[in-house]
Amino acid sequence: MKSINPNLLYTAASFAVLGVATSCQSKKKEEQKLLNIVYIMTDDHTAQMMSCYDSRFIETPHLDRIAREGVRFTNSFVTNSLSGPSRACMLTGKFSHKNGFTDNTTCKFDGAQQTMPKLLQKAGYQTAIVGKWHLETLPTGFDFWEILPGQGDYYNPDFITETNDTVRKEGYVTNIITDESLDWLQNKRDKSKPFCLFIHHKAIHRNWMADTCHLALYEDKEFAYPDNFFDTYEGRPAAAAQEMSIGKDMDLIYDLKMLRADKNSRLKSLYEQFYGRMDSAQKAAWDRFYTPIIDKFYKDNLKGEELVRWKYQRYMRDYAKTVKSLDDNVGRVLDYLEKEGLLDNTLVVYTSDQGFYMGEHGWFDKRFMYEESMHTPLIMRLPKGFDKRGDISQMVQNIDYAPTFLELAGVSVPSDIQGVSLLPLLRGEEPADWRKSMYYHFYEFPAEHMVKRHYGVRTDRYKLIHFYNDIDEWELYDLQNDKYEMHNIFGQKGTEEITSDLMRELKRLQVQYDDPILKEYPINE
Repeated sequence: MKSINPNLLYTAASFAVLGVATSCQSKKKEEQKLLNIVYIMTDDHTAQMMSCYDSRFIETPHLDRIAREGVRFTNSFVTNSLSGPSRACMLTGKFSHKNGFTDNTTCKFDGAQQTMPKLLQKAGYQTAIVGKWHLETLPTGFDFWEILPGQGDYYNPDFITETNDTVRKEGYVTNIITDESLDWLQNKRDKSKPFCLFIHHKAIHRNWMADTCHLALYEDKEFAYPDNFFDTYEGRPAAAAQEMSIGKDMDLIYDLKMLRADKNSRLKSLYEQFYGRMDSAQKAAWDRFYTPIIDKFYKDNLKGEELVRWKYQRYMRDYAKTVKSLDDNVGRVLDYLEKEGLLDNTLVVYTSDQGFYMGEHGWFDKRFMYEESMHTPLIMRLPKGFDKRGDISQMVQNIDYAPTFLELAGVSVPSDIQGVSLLPLLRGEEPADWRKSMYYHFYEFPAEHMVKRHYGVRTDRYKLIHFYNDIDEWELYDLQNDKYEMHNIFGQKGTEEITSDLMRELKRLQVQYDDPILKEYPINE
C-alpha cells in the first residue's frame, strides 16, 4: 500500500477548514446584508378602487400581485386625511401637531427636523424620491430627488431638480415618474449600498386626467351607486355643511372635462391651463374622445337627479382610467426588480396618502374621519425571511411606516417617534399589546371643501368624533351595525357607558400623543 504524505493530509485538512470558514463567513455576510425599500405612494387612491380589496369596480392585476405575494392590511388608517399632512406623518413617524404640518393652506414642512430618510442616510442607505412632494419646501435627507411643483400636471409636467431648476418633461406624468425612478435604480445610485426609493405619484388626484391610450376604457361600464349616494345628513350638521358633493360641488368643466367656449364654471380657467399643456397629438386624441361626449351632454341638458347620476358615472370612469396607468406602472417596477434579482431582498410597499369617496355620502374628496377617507390601502411584498402571507387585521397608521423602515434597516428608532414598527406583524407575530384604538385630527378649515375641524378615536367597533372651532358637535357610530356611518347615536339612551369609555380613551390618546387640543370631557364616573 502506497504511503500518504502527512504534509498533504495537513494541507487538505487546512483547505477543508478554510472552506468551511469561508462558507460560514459568506453565509453570515449574506444574513447581514441590508434590505432595500421601495415605497410607492399614490394620491387619493382608495381601497374601493383596488381589486385586491374590492372587486366591484375595476381590476388592478399588478397591485393585486403585491397583495398575493405578500400581505394586505385590512385596518390601515391615516392620522389626518390630507395630502401634505399625511406625507409629513410618513416621513417623521409623528402626528401633525408634532411635525408641524397640520394643513395644506398655512404650513410649510420644516426640512431641518429629524426624518426617517435622514436616519436611513446616516445608516449608509442611498435615498431617493421622485414625484409628488407637496410639502412647500424642498426635500432634505435624499441623495437624489426630482419633485413636482405643488400638485403637478398630468401632461408634460414640470419637475424641480436638485439644482433647483424647473424642467419640463414630455409625456404622461405617471409614466415619467416611473421612468425616472427606474433610471435612478439602474444608472444613478451607488449599487454597493442598500437603497430606499420613494416613488410618489400624482395619480389619482383630482381632476383625474387619464393617459390618451386609456381614454376609451370603461365607457361601456355602468358603475353601481353606493347605498348612501343620496345621503341627507340627518343628525350630522358637519356632514351637511361640506362642499364636496358630486351633485353641487363637482365642476362640470374642471372635473368632468365638459369644456365649451360658451360655457363657464368656477374652475374653467384652471382646466384650460391643464389642457393647454398638451402637445398637438395629445390634444387631438383628447378632443377626438371628449368632443362627442361634450356635444351630447349639452344637447341632453340633464337636470336634477339625472344630472347627478351622469356626473357620478363620468367621475368613476375618469378615475378608473387613471388607475389603469398607475397599475401598469407598478407592474413595470415589479418587473424591473424581478429582472435585476432584487425582489427577494426588497420590501415593496404600496399605499396612498389617504382614502377617497367614490360617491359614498354623495361625495368625492376625503378629509373626514369617516371610513372611506380615514382608511387607506396598504399592501406589501415582503423580502426573503418574512414569511407572513395574507391579511393583517391589526390597526395600523401611517405614522408606523417610519419606525418600520428604520427597524428593517437596523437603525434604532428614536424615542420621539410616535408610530410603532410593523415588523412583528410582517413576521407573523400576534403582539398582545398591539394598539386597540387610534387617534385622528383634521385641521384644515376654512378651506377647499369646507370640512369642519375635528378629532376623534376609533376602536375595532366604535368611533367617536368631535367637530370643533366654529361648531361643537359630537358623533358616535357603531361600525358593526352601521358600517356606512349614517346614524349618529351620540346622546341616545343606552350609549352612556360606551360614550364614557370612548371619552376616556380619547383623553388617554391625547395625553399619549401630547396633542394640545386636550380638554375636559363629559365622562360618567
